[in-house]
Amino acid sequence: MRDFSAGHEALSINTATVRKSLGQDWPLDQIIDACAQRGIRAISPWRDQVAAVGLSAVAQQLKGTGITLSGYCRGGFFPAGDAAGRKAALEDNRRAVDEAKTLGAPCLVLVVGSLPGALAGAPLYTDIARARTEVRDGIAATLEYARSVGMPLAIEPLHPMQAAERACINTMEQALDLCDELDPGCTGALGLAVDAYHVWWDPKLQSQIARAGASRLLAWHVCDWLTPTRDLLNDRGMMGDGVIELKKIRGWMEAAGYRGFAEVEIFSAQDWWLRDGAEVLDTCIARHRSAV
Repeated sequence: MRDFSAGHEALSINTATVRKSLGQDWPLDQIIDACAQRGIRAISPWRDQVAAVGLSAVAQQLKGTGITLSGYCRGGFFPAGDAAGRKAALEDNRRAVDEAKTLGAPCLVLVVGSLPGALAGAPLYTDIARARTEVRDGIAATLEYARSVGMPLAIEPLHPMQAAERACINTMEQALDLCDELDPGCTGALGLAVDAYHVWWDPKLQSQIARAGASRLLAWHVCDWLTPTRDLLNDRGMMGDGVIELKKIRGWMEAAGYRGFAEVEIFSAQDWWLRDGAEVLDTCIARHRSAV
């Protein structure tokens, strides 16, 4: 297993982690500069943050600072109430693929979606099997285009608590079954983003990581699960502050061949987003060395 204690060459910052500084929006261009000042080699930005600065401007800034991407957030949300909605989702995912390609991302992360309208509290239907079929078809259609431009897709299984609103793919096993169906040759075009927050509890985690192997393990997201958790979406913990056995899981990832970044992704409306962003980045560096 790689030794992280002496440096942070393998650290990436998912820019959601510092989306806010002292409770205020922290623009992506300033985040990139702050990462560069600290020798952080990689980030994974969100599409809305990129759009706020401008795609071309972000691409130029990344090139100038020498910062690379560990992923791009996000595509997905394929299910819809009707054919027009599903078509619009596919068009948006094609744009996401193009953006990821422009920024030189190694993969586009997919949060696949579930019952359409559920995020707003008004699901258009409650047939989760239908949603999973629409997810399968949406990934298949997006994969065809993504292959043509050389952009791998990374399915991110989400914790079952988010099965209704955000993702009806909730385990590594489900995600890998889809990969095996849609990319049976294991070509590297389709794989997984493994987020510790979402999968740490899974009794099959070790065996499914081994099943995935290096060609399917496209991204590795780290944070911690707090006890108690005050908000199931926006109360992720800093690594070392919760109950996830991050080093053990990373050992499984690396035993399966993963050699990519450890990407810190923390949503924290009641804690880290209220702190100074520079402090958060410095803490990420320290915890990457000690807890990841």
